[in-house]
Amino acid sequence: MKMLHLRLHPIHCFLSIVLSSFCFLATAQQINPLETEDVSTQRKWVEEKYNAMSLDEKIGQLYMVDVFSANQGAHTERVKKLIEDYHIGGIIFSKGGPMRQAKLTNEYQALSKIPLMISMDAEWGLAMRLDSTFAYPWNMTLGAIEDNSIISKVGYRIGAHAKRLGVHINFAPDIDINTNPKNPIIGNRSFGEDKYTVTEKGIAFMEGMQRAGVLANGKHFPGHGDTDKDSHKTLPTIAFSKERIDSIELYPFKQLIDKNLASVMVAHLNVPALEMQANLPSSLSYSIVTELLKERLGFNGLIFTDALNMKGASDHLGPGDVDLAAFLAGSDVLLIPGDVPKGVAKIKEAYQQQIISEERLAHSVKKILMAKYKVGLNNFQPVDTTNLIEDLHTLEDDLLYEEAIEHALTVVKNDKALLPLTNLEKHKIAYVAMGDDDGSVFYNALKRYTKVDFIKGSKIENLMMNLEPYSTVVVGLHRSNQTPWKAHEFTETEIAWLAEIAMFKKVILAVFTKPYALLDLPSTEKIESVIVSYQNSEVAQDKTAQLIFGAIDGKGVLPVTAHPDFQVNSCIHTVRINRLQYGLPETVGLSSQILNQIDKEAERVIAAQMTPGMQILVARRGKVVYHKAFGKYTYNGNTPVTTESVYDLASLTKILATLPEVMKLYDEGKFRLEDPMGTLLPQLQNTNKGSLKVLDVLTHYARLKAWIPFYVHTLSKTAKQPLENYYRRLPEKGFNLHVADGLYMRDDYQDSIMKIINESDLLSKKSYVYSDLAFYYMKQYVESQYDKPIDQLVNIHYYNSLGANFTTYNPLVRFSKDQIVPTEVDDYFRHQTIQGYVHDMGAAMQGGVGGHAGLFSNANDVAKLMQLFMQKGNYGGKVYFKPETLDTFNQCFYCEENNRRGVGFDKPQLEKEGPTCGCVSMTSFGHTGFTGTYAWADPEQEIVYVFLSNRTYPTANNRKLIAENVRSNIQELIYSAILD
Repeated sequence: MKMLHLRLHPIHCFLSIVLSSFCFLATAQQINPLETEDVSTQRKWVEEKYNAMSLDEKIGQLYMVDVFSANQGAHTERVKKLIEDYHIGGIIFSKGGPMRQAKLTNEYQALSKIPLMISMDAEWGLAMRLDSTFAYPWNMTLGAIEDNSIISKVGYRIGAHAKRLGVHINFAPDIDINTNPKNPIIGNRSFGEDKYTVTEKGIAFMEGMQRAGVLANGKHFPGHGDTDKDSHKTLPTIAFSKERIDSIELYPFKQLIDKNLASVMVAHLNVPALEMQANLPSSLSYSIVTELLKERLGFNGLIFTDALNMKGASDHLGPGDVDLAAFLAGSDVLLIPGDVPKGVAKIKEAYQQQIISEERLAHSVKKILMAKYKVGLNNFQPVDTTNLIEDLHTLEDDLLYEEAIEHALTVVKNDKALLPLTNLEKHKIAYVAMGDDDGSVFYNALKRYTKVDFIKGSKIENLMMNLEPYSTVVVGLHRSNQTPWKAHEFTETEIAWLAEIAMFKKVILAVFTKPYALLDLPSTEKIESVIVSYQNSEVAQDKTAQLIFGAIDGKGVLPVTAHPDFQVNSCIHTVRINRLQYGLPETVGLSSQILNQIDKEAERVIAAQMTPGMQILVARRGKVVYHKAFGKYTYNGNTPVTTESVYDLASLTKILATLPEVMKLYDEGKFRLEDPMGTLLPQLQNTNKGSLKVLDVLTHYARLKAWIPFYVHTLSKTAKQPLENYYRRLPEKGFNLHVADGLYMRDDYQDSIMKIINESDLLSKKSYVYSDLAFYYMKQYVESQYDKPIDQLVNIHYYNSLGANFTTYNPLVRFSKDQIVPTEVDDYFRHQTIQGYVHDMGAAMQGGVGGHAGLFSNANDVAKLMQLFMQKGNYGGKVYFKPETLDTFNQCFYCEENNRRGVGFDKPQLEKEGPTCGCVSMTSFGHTGFTGTYAWADPEQEIVYVFLSNRTYPTANNRKLIAENVRSNIQELIYSAILD
């Protein structure tokens, strides 16, 4: 026999650790805490299997070989031979695909006399090894989460995925304490550098996974966290005292063992304080495996070597010899050996020479068999491949990932409480991308809250010149999210550029990679706010934007020291300020499956040519959970509708522009609803409108005419063309009201419009008649109070601070025409395609700025305003009006007289006909628009629903969308999605 380079202990040392019957039962219970059959039944199965085995079969159980399902042919056939000829006990699957792995598992199991123990190294989920599977956050990310129940749920779901694929043991959690930022192999795989954090997270993860019926594995014993070498390539040294190792590195192992950890993996490390023989890998050390782990720490579960083909072990002893050495040291399972035939021969020879006793062999083999029983291999069932891919990535996984990331995001600096950003009107914001990975999700998420410009520069001089107009710069460091080992550092250029930007601008730095990236920065003094987002996933980018703008709290705690300024366990908890969040429907009690049926309805509507395209948004409890765009600008066009396309809101202008200004004046005590209109507008005092109550005017109960076609009087009677007396093709003195392309109206005609309204007759009978004229008056009143046009007022008072940067009158001033959806091919007034100009004729004749129409926006901005109403005047940390004001204007004063209207707001129908599905609460409110728009808020269900379309294109005579109640039918679908 070849001399082994390790200390061989007397045979009585092995006998002293052989389990008695009592001890063996304890081992069985520690392997998996799930309640199963009584222990006598388990033990009987183990004994029967063991006693029926030949020596070769017993030795074979010690081996777990690797398989890459991605490598078919000779690679996978080799394993079949090992099963048949060497009776190996287990397989560890590596790179490949889930369906291929499932099929191979079934093939291999069919060949094995004793069912195989299937394992994987899937620390953050099957995606660590397999395509088409789900990746949960890395341990470093989970380490930032204070709520350990989330980590437990992650462990459970990873376990559930593994079990579904026929995997019995997952080599997780990694409970190394990563105190060395330069650690090349652990890093993000660790929960952090604080032993208590690592232990708490490790226990939570372990318990969750074992609850799913999959054995957990604590690694890498006795601790791989404080090394700058990779044991795959060499033998790292842990050069600390026994006291330090006992206090730090071993702490998590002790605690997890006390909590029924099923198995431990022993690393290939040189630990002089624990092993006297120089450069003896810990995996081959009797002192470390048996005397420390088994005897002193009392661990009775399965002990795995780390992969025996790693240089940390294989450089010490060759194939076969290293297997025997690891087994003699005390390990039970020999993982990924270099040469199974050689190893089996070496162990068999040692057995025959009585270096290995029958009791020692039984000790490990029976533990392996008991573990197999615990995971159900006493009643093996092949992996069912039906719906396998779908089962490995479910909605539950997406929800949990979102929850985990939201709780992990960590604010480590926030000078002058810059975060969350408030008073958006005071910030001009730029986004600068750094790193080598995509940050588009982050940028697009930022833009949902306010105007943010993506600024670039080929040189620092160009960049700084381009940043000149901006007060606040959001910098994102985006590094690959593909694996934890990808580069995470700032480049020297990025460090220099960041320092230059911070010298002159307020900087919010978001780090979408390891926290250790911050160590590259010489100083963070000039940077106002720093967020550690840990990973560059789409969810992390999205949630970070939400944190910046106060839609969500900053909850995370830094799991490692990331900079002298940012010590481990540091955090700044920021609070949300009632801005819209974005996430999955189930987080607010709605069904994704039902909401997705809206897609089919939208496609049907477009196919039936009810409208060329649309935007649809659904929010609940302050969170947008459905926000999609469908179709194109026109039926025959090529421009697709996006969520940033701008629509003519038509009569939504009433409640989104004029009414908020009226409510503000009411809130300030400038008028009462009982006041006559002559008090608000003195020019009405001697007219038939002077005595009309404000309340009646705003509830469409004041006998005003529905509308007046002002434009007709300005057209030739025969050709219906604009008369020269009223219009010019180019702007000139006295003709500056821009009505459409190449059409300018005389400035003084607005006075004529108001004169016509003032002199119009009232309806003979007081009844509910919806009238645009009320909002001509309200606009006039608002402008008289502030001595400013209403389009300026709404920006000053609402839109700028709300971040409603897509909401505007006369959108061509702000947006290009190709971002604005056309509304009609006008053949009766302006004789052109109306795109970028208000569709409503009366508003057009007011230069595009009407109290009843003229506003343009997208669904996201409309939702902000509706949410402001839902929150009774509070949004983004700012109070716009008192809650009582909203309550007053949302009241139905004349319901008993069959007038459903609130004060300015529309309300649900009182009988069969009306604006809603009939399924909303009576406290709900909103409005509809002629062009095919709809906005509705329901305080009781906390639902905001926005529907924008251009059903009037190419002609307003197309009433299919109205006739088929499309908007309210979708609303009914939304309410049917309520789960709670």
